[in-house]
Amino acid sequence: MEINKLISEDSLDQIFFKARTHRAFANEPIDDRVLHQIYDILKWGPTSANCCPMRVVFVKSPESKEKLISCLDKGNVPKVQSAPVTAIIAMDMEFFEKMPKLAPHGDLRSYFAGNQKLIDETAFRNSSLQGAYFLIAARAVGLDCGPMSGFDNAKLDATFFADSKWKSNFLCNLGYGDATQLKPRQPRLSFDEACVVL
Repeated sequence: MEINKLISEDSLDQIFFKARTHRAFANEPIDDRVLHQIYDILKWGPTSANCCPMRVVFVKSPESKEKLISCLDKGNVPKVQSAPVTAIIAMDMEFFEKMPKLAPHGDLRSYFAGNQKLIDETAFRNSSLQGAYFLIAARAVGLDCGPMSGFDNAKLDATFFADSKWKSNFLCNLGYGDATQLKPRQPRLSFDEACVVL
């Protein structure tokens, strides 16, 4: 049996150990090809029954930025203004309509259809999981991230998703972070504080 190898220390630094949540970014644009790269990496992360409910809107244009800013808490406005791209990480509440394509081995569409509680739980859990893959993929292609809440979900959904069944989950600013604006890194829980081995 072939066992996977630990990825390099440099890669771990870029994705986790030295990566930071950025609130300010350099005035450096992001090519759309990089946004495609992010999605083409993250899409391979697992979701339950391969349901893949996450949808992403990459907000780049000044007009779209203004619409997004109108939905933000005041403290988040400078963060979005600074970022060359802000991703709206959303969830398709009709994700199950894609199940015949994504899971053709069984009739999983009918398993979800009409079960709103299951739809809601599955969409939120798995779009959040895919959102985490999004952060890892963005860092893997060399970008810095600033994930955040602090916005009016209902207003954002009415502004961006009025004609669809998508709903917002969280936002993620993307760019090349301005390290001079970082605050000291906050601590994390130790293994013994957060984990149990049974």
